[in-house]
Amino acid sequence: MSQQVPPQDPRPLPGEPLSLDLLNTRWNSGGSPRDLLDSVAGLATWLELNGLAERTTADRATLDAAHAARAAIARLVDHGDGPEARAALNAVLAHGSIDRRLGPDGPVDQVRTDDPAWLPAWQAAADYLRLLAEAPERIRSCAHPDCVLHFHDISKNGTRRWCSMASCGNRAKASRHYARSKPS
Repeated sequence: MSQQVPPQDPRPLPGEPLSLDLLNTRWNSGGSPRDLLDSVAGLATWLELNGLAERTTADRATLDAAHAARAAIARLVDHGDGPEARAALNAVLAHGSIDRRLGPDGPVDQVRTDDPAWLPAWQAAADYLRLLAEAPERIRSCAHPDCVLHFHDISKNGTRRWCSMASCGNRAKASRHYARSKPS
């Protein structure tokens, strides 16, 4: 019996909380914009990487719902809180709820959605609310002007600026060094 190999993640910053991971399905590579959710196949990869493939189908309806959630979260993260941005996120959240019960082993929370296609989108939107409740100041965009990635700053002092010190941080430092050492 062979074990299924998880798909390769082409993105430069995997492993963020689900809401930010959804935002990071868009990134720049060599100056060109990339989008993992440009196809149902890309959605299938994202669902698999986030442990959602068993609970929902990678199809056009799920892709459309993921796009709606990504747009709503991006609007809030990149442009701030406003009535239209809140309404867009609340429209995604309106597709589901948490059913709380007492099971034999204790409390059980089960996500319910009006359509299974909305499950990943709803979970990403709910995760964004969780991040806002816990530490909204730790939801960050990379400080590099050419980077579109987002991250949850879990550094001890909360001063992380780059999605990755190895890529964006080094590029910024190299650029500053070049500007200082360039003859005037």
